[in-house]
Amino acid sequence: MITRCCDYSKEFDKVKESLIDDEILYDVAELFKAFADTTRIKIISALKEEKLCVGAISELLNISQSAISHQLKVLKNAKILKSKKVGKMVYYSLDDEHIKKIFDMGLEHITKG
Repeated sequence: MITRCCDYSKEFDKVKESLIDDEILYDVAELFKAFADTTRIKIISALKEEKLCVGAISELLNISQSAISHQLKVLKNAKILKSKKVGKMVYYSLDDEHIKKIFDMGLEHITKG
């Protein structure tokens, strides 16, 4: 038997009704995990401005192309980035405006917190 220290039945019921499915929460956690790396954040920051190829991102961030490619794959798998092939070149961009908003909100939280 659970002993209650206070009467929270109304609040408890309200929260219980609004609980989100565990599978969806797992996906949200995976999204935030993808943001949890400085190199990936640098890539997101660069792609916030313009779509770029691996070589350009590598040069901008002064990080090897193989390291950039690895992080691009992680970001693409997390549906943070999308790619478009133009001829032999592949250009990467943010998947949608939500990603930009998430990044901007995090940046604002840190810089104006």
